[in-house]
Amino acid sequence: MPSRVTFSKEHPDIQELALYYNDVGKSLRLYFGPHSPSYQLRFEGYSRVQVETELNERLAELEMGCALAVLSAIEGAFRIDYLQRCYLRKRDLVSKAFQALHREREARVSLEDEILEIWKQHTGASALIGNLRGAFKFRHWLAHGRYWVPRFPTYDYLTIYSLADNVLRSFPLLGPDA
Repeated sequence: MPSRVTFSKEHPDIQELALYYNDVGKSLRLYFGPHSPSYQLRFEGYSRVQVETELNERLAELEMGCALAVLSAIEGAFRIDYLQRCYLRKRDLVSKAFQALHREREARVSLEDEILEIWKQHTGASALIGNLRGAFKFRHWLAHGRYWVPRFPTYDYLTIYSLADNVLRSFPLLGPDA
């Protein structure tokens, strides 16, 4: 008998990630601003251009980290949906395809090659799935150390967030409490 995955209930919510992104961005701008209590000590000997350059570096890192977190949240949402459709024995076409896949591979399935492919075959969302696959190439680059020059478009946080929001609104994904 296949074992069930126990859901941790710790998967991130993209709205919470958006709040985090905004809070940390505002905090960085405040910290790097001349009215910050530690500004004089922290940036002694820096020119204004050097301070702005360092701030921009920190904001760019925040963008990449938050984009990675949002894409991870989307992966989690699709994987939870896949498992719930199997565990609950739903009868729609996507669920039946997932159940057949689950009999062979259980939880060890590829998001991009199997889960998204089944969604593509059974919905009219092939363009959205194509956009998501492109974003996951960016995620792989981020997650694996960014040591190579990417041969695909890179994304900013707002583009990733917008895509994720569109995906979550477009797919009837089942949550862990379904």
